[in-house]
Amino acid sequence: MRIPRFYLSAPLATGMTARLSGSAFGHAVRVLRLKPGAPLTLFNGAGGAFAATLQEVGKREAWVQVREALPGEVESPLRVTLAQGVSRGEKMDYTLQKAVELGVAAIQPLFTERSGVDLTGERLARKVEHWRSIVIGACEQCGRNRLPALQEPRSLTDWLAQPMETGLHLLLNPLAKQSLRSLEPPTDPVTLLIGAEGGLSPAEINQTQAAGFTGVRLGPRVLRTETAGVAALAALQALWGDWD
Repeated sequence: MRIPRFYLSAPLATGMTARLSGSAFGHAVRVLRLKPGAPLTLFNGAGGAFAATLQEVGKREAWVQVREALPGEVESPLRVTLAQGVSRGEKMDYTLQKAVELGVAAIQPLFTERSGVDLTGERLARKVEHWRSIVIGACEQCGRNRLPALQEPRSLTDWLAQPMETGLHLLLNPLAKQSLRSLEPPTDPVTLLIGAEGGLSPAEINQTQAAGFTGVRLGPRVLRTETAGVAALAALQALWGDWD
Protein backbone atom coordinates (compact mmCIF):
# COMPACT_ATOMS: atom_id res chain seq x y z
CA MET A 1 0.00 0.00 0.00
CA ARG A 2 1.29 3.45 -0.95
CA ILE A 3 2.25 5.58 2.06
CA PRO A 4 0.11 8.76 2.04
CA ARG A 5 1.84 12.11 1.64
CA PHE A 6 0.87 15.35 3.37
CA TYR A 7 1.94 18.95 2.88
CA LEU A 8 2.71 21.04 5.97
CA SER A 9 3.54 24.75 5.68
CA ALA A 10 6.08 24.59 8.52
CA PRO A 11 9.75 23.72 9.01
CA LEU A 12 10.38 19.98 9.29
CA ALA A 13 13.28 18.20 10.97
CA THR A 14 14.14 14.72 12.15
CA GLY A 15 12.90 13.98 15.67
CA MET A 16 10.33 16.77 15.92
CA THR A 17 6.61 16.42 16.54
CA ALA A 18 4.43 18.01 13.86
CA ARG A 19 0.74 18.90 13.97
CA LEU A 20 -1.78 17.95 11.32
CA SER A 21 -4.75 20.31 11.07
CA GLY A 22 -7.17 21.61 8.49
CA SER A 23 -7.32 19.73 5.19
CA ALA A 24 -4.33 17.53 6.07
CA PHE A 25 -6.08 16.35 9.25
CA GLY A 26 -9.35 15.81 7.40
CA HIS A 27 -7.73 13.77 4.67
CA ALA A 28 -5.62 11.67 7.04
CA VAL A 29 -8.24 10.96 9.71
CA ARG A 30 -11.66 11.40 8.14
CA VAL A 31 -10.98 10.23 4.60
CA LEU A 32 -8.14 7.70 4.95
CA ARG A 33 -9.10 6.83 8.55
CA LEU A 34 -5.49 6.49 9.63
CA LYS A 35 -4.87 5.28 13.16
CA PRO A 36 -1.97 5.89 15.56
CA GLY A 37 1.09 4.01 14.34
CA ALA A 38 0.28 4.53 10.66
CA PRO A 39 3.25 5.58 8.47
CA LEU A 40 3.05 8.72 6.38
CA THR A 41 5.29 11.15 4.49
CA LEU A 42 5.54 14.88 5.14
CA PHE A 43 6.91 17.68 2.96
CA ASN A 44 6.77 21.46 3.22
CA GLY A 45 7.19 22.43 -0.43
CA ALA A 46 10.77 23.67 -0.12
CA GLY A 47 12.37 20.38 -1.18
CA GLY A 48 12.93 17.11 0.62
CA ALA A 49 10.49 14.88 2.46
CA PHE A 50 10.39 13.05 5.79
CA ALA A 51 9.10 9.70 6.94
CA ALA A 52 6.78 10.09 9.91
CA THR A 53 4.40 8.13 12.13
CA LEU A 54 0.96 9.16 13.28
CA GLN A 55 1.07 9.37 17.09
CA GLU A 56 -2.15 10.84 18.46
CA VAL A 57 -5.50 11.79 16.98
CA GLY A 58 -7.75 14.47 18.44
CA LYS A 59 -11.10 15.89 17.34
CA ARG A 60 -9.67 18.56 15.03
CA GLU A 61 -5.95 17.88 14.90
CA ALA A 62 -3.43 15.09 15.07
CA TRP A 63 0.26 14.79 15.96
CA VAL A 64 2.95 12.94 14.07
CA GLN A 65 6.53 12.00 14.93
CA VAL A 66 9.04 12.95 12.22
CA ARG A 67 11.50 10.08 11.91
CA GLU A 68 14.00 10.58 9.10
CA ALA A 69 14.73 12.48 5.92
CA LEU A 70 13.93 10.64 2.70
CA PRO A 71 16.27 10.67 -0.31
CA GLY A 72 15.32 11.58 -3.83
CA GLU A 73 13.56 14.32 -5.78
CA VAL A 74 11.36 14.09 -8.84
CA GLU A 75 11.76 17.64 -10.21
CA SER A 76 12.21 18.03 -13.94
CA PRO A 77 15.53 19.42 -15.20
CA LEU A 78 13.48 21.51 -17.64
CA ARG A 79 12.17 24.61 -15.86
CA VAL A 80 8.84 25.62 -17.41
CA THR A 81 6.58 28.51 -16.43
CA LEU A 82 3.03 27.99 -17.62
CA ALA A 83 1.35 31.31 -18.38
CA GLN A 84 -2.26 30.18 -18.57
CA GLY A 85 -5.26 32.21 -19.64
CA VAL A 86 -7.84 31.85 -16.87
CA SER A 87 -10.69 29.56 -17.87
CA ARG A 88 -14.00 28.83 -16.21
CA GLY A 89 -14.49 26.58 -13.18
CA GLU A 90 -13.15 23.06 -13.31
CA LYS A 91 -11.29 23.64 -16.57
CA MET A 92 -8.73 25.81 -14.76
CA ASP A 93 -8.56 23.32 -11.88
CA TYR A 94 -7.81 20.52 -14.34
CA THR A 95 -5.08 22.51 -16.06
CA LEU A 96 -3.37 23.38 -12.77
CA GLN A 97 -3.54 19.83 -11.43
CA LYS A 98 -2.13 18.23 -14.58
CA ALA A 99 0.52 20.94 -15.03
CA VAL A 100 1.86 20.12 -11.57
CA GLU A 101 1.90 16.41 -12.36
CA LEU A 102 3.80 17.20 -15.56
CA GLY A 103 6.54 19.01 -13.66
CA VAL A 104 5.77 22.69 -14.23
CA ALA A 105 8.01 24.97 -12.15
CA ALA A 106 5.71 28.01 -11.95
CA ILE A 107 2.19 29.00 -12.97
CA GLN A 108 1.13 32.49 -14.03
CA PRO A 109 -2.68 32.89 -14.31
CA LEU A 110 -3.56 35.55 -16.89
CA PHE A 111 -6.73 37.47 -17.69
CA THR A 112 -7.13 37.91 -21.44
CA GLU A 113 -9.74 39.49 -23.69
CA ARG A 114 -11.57 36.18 -24.09
CA SER A 115 -11.20 34.81 -20.58
CA GLY A 116 -14.88 35.36 -19.79
CA VAL A 117 -14.07 35.27 -16.06
CA ASP A 118 -14.77 38.20 -13.75
CA LEU A 119 -12.63 37.82 -10.64
CA THR A 120 -11.68 40.74 -8.41
CA GLY A 121 -11.25 41.51 -4.72
CA GLU A 122 -12.37 38.80 -2.30
CA ARG A 123 -13.61 36.52 -5.09
CA LEU A 124 -10.18 36.55 -6.66
CA ALA A 125 -8.46 35.98 -3.31
CA ARG A 126 -10.70 32.95 -2.63
CA LYS A 127 -10.06 31.61 -6.11
CA VAL A 128 -6.29 31.92 -5.68
CA GLU A 129 -6.50 29.99 -2.39
CA HIS A 130 -8.56 27.33 -4.16
CA TRP A 131 -5.96 27.10 -6.92
CA ARG A 132 -3.22 26.81 -4.31
CA SER A 133 -5.05 23.86 -2.73
CA ILE A 134 -5.19 22.22 -6.17
CA VAL A 135 -1.42 22.66 -6.55
CA ILE A 136 -0.76 21.22 -3.08
CA GLY A 137 -3.03 18.24 -3.66
CA ALA A 138 -1.33 17.48 -6.96
CA CYS A 139 2.10 17.58 -5.29
CA GLU A 140 0.88 15.21 -2.58
CA GLN A 141 -0.40 12.80 -5.21
CA CYS A 142 2.46 12.82 -7.71
CA GLY A 143 5.41 12.76 -5.30
CA ARG A 144 6.79 16.27 -5.79
CA ASN A 145 8.43 17.87 -2.75
CA ARG A 146 8.63 21.37 -4.19
CA LEU A 147 5.50 23.45 -4.71
CA PRO A 148 5.42 25.18 -8.09
CA ALA A 149 5.18 28.94 -7.61
CA LEU A 150 1.62 30.21 -8.14
CA GLN A 151 2.07 33.79 -9.28
CA GLU A 152 -0.39 36.61 -8.67
CA PRO A 153 -3.04 36.67 -11.42
CA ARG A 154 -2.75 39.66 -13.72
CA SER A 155 -3.81 40.86 -17.13
CA LEU A 156 -1.87 39.69 -20.15
CA THR A 157 -1.03 43.32 -21.02
CA ASP A 158 0.41 44.04 -17.56
CA TRP A 159 2.36 40.77 -17.54
CA LEU A 160 3.90 41.40 -20.96
CA ALA A 161 4.92 44.92 -19.87
CA GLN A 162 7.12 43.61 -17.05
CA PRO A 163 10.71 42.38 -17.56
CA MET A 164 10.56 38.77 -18.74
CA GLU A 165 12.65 35.91 -17.42
CA THR A 166 15.41 35.00 -19.83
CA GLY A 167 14.99 31.87 -21.89
CA LEU A 168 12.67 30.50 -24.55
CA HIS A 169 9.25 32.15 -24.80
CA LEU A 170 6.60 30.13 -26.62
CA LEU A 171 3.01 30.92 -27.57
CA LEU A 172 0.86 27.93 -28.48
CA ASN A 173 -0.92 28.95 -31.68
CA PRO A 174 -2.61 26.47 -34.06
CA LEU A 175 -1.87 28.85 -36.96
CA ALA A 176 1.87 29.02 -36.29
CA LYS A 177 4.24 27.64 -38.92
CA GLN A 178 6.80 26.17 -36.51
CA SER A 179 6.45 23.04 -34.43
CA LEU A 180 8.15 22.26 -31.13
CA ARG A 181 10.24 19.62 -32.86
CA SER A 182 11.69 22.24 -35.22
CA LEU A 183 13.18 24.29 -32.36
CA GLU A 184 16.64 23.90 -30.89
CA PRO A 185 16.68 22.31 -27.41
CA PRO A 186 16.64 25.15 -24.86
CA THR A 187 19.49 25.68 -22.41
CA ASP A 188 17.49 28.20 -20.35
CA PRO A 189 14.01 28.13 -18.77
CA VAL A 190 10.92 27.98 -20.96
CA THR A 191 7.85 30.19 -20.66
CA LEU A 192 4.77 28.65 -22.29
CA LEU A 193 1.79 30.92 -22.97
CA ILE A 194 -1.67 29.41 -23.48
CA GLY A 195 -4.75 31.47 -24.28
CA ALA A 196 -8.06 31.12 -22.49
CA GLU A 197 -11.23 29.73 -24.09
CA GLY A 198 -11.38 31.16 -27.59
CA GLY A 199 -7.63 31.74 -27.68
CA LEU A 200 -5.87 35.09 -27.81
CA SER A 201 -7.22 37.91 -29.93
CA PRO A 202 -5.22 39.08 -32.96
CA ALA A 203 -4.15 42.18 -31.01
CA GLU A 204 -2.95 40.02 -28.11
CA ILE A 205 -1.01 37.75 -30.46
CA ASN A 206 0.72 40.83 -31.85
CA GLN A 207 1.52 41.91 -28.29
CA THR A 208 3.12 38.59 -27.46
CA GLN A 209 5.18 38.60 -30.63
CA ALA A 210 6.40 42.12 -29.86
CA ALA A 211 7.40 40.84 -26.41
CA GLY A 212 9.58 38.14 -27.97
CA PHE A 213 7.29 35.10 -27.98
CA THR A 214 7.61 32.52 -30.73
CA GLY A 215 4.42 30.95 -32.02
CA VAL A 216 4.39 27.15 -32.19
CA ARG A 217 1.78 24.55 -33.08
CA LEU A 218 1.33 21.03 -31.73
CA GLY A 219 -0.44 19.45 -34.68
CA PRO A 220 -3.31 19.79 -37.13
CA ARG A 221 -6.12 19.89 -34.56
CA VAL A 222 -7.29 22.85 -32.47
CA LEU A 223 -7.12 22.01 -28.76
CA ARG A 224 -9.29 23.35 -25.97
CA THR A 225 -7.54 25.55 -23.43
CA GLU A 226 -7.65 22.86 -20.71
CA THR A 227 -6.08 20.38 -23.14
CA ALA A 228 -3.55 22.68 -24.80
CA GLY A 229 -1.33 23.40 -21.81
CA VAL A 230 -1.33 19.79 -20.66
CA ALA A 231 -0.49 18.49 -24.14
CA ALA A 232 2.25 21.08 -24.65
CA LEU A 233 3.85 20.35 -21.28
CA ALA A 234 3.84 16.63 -22.04
CA ALA A 235 5.50 17.33 -25.40
CA LEU A 236 8.14 19.54 -23.75
CA GLN A 237 8.96 16.85 -21.20
CA ALA A 238 9.19 14.21 -23.93
CA LEU A 239 11.44 16.37 -26.13
CA TRP A 240 13.67 18.13 -23.59
CA GLY A 241 12.68 17.09 -20.08
CA ASP A 242 12.77 13.93 -18.00
CA TRP A 243 10.41 11.68 -19.96
CA ASP A 244 12.33 8.70 -21.31
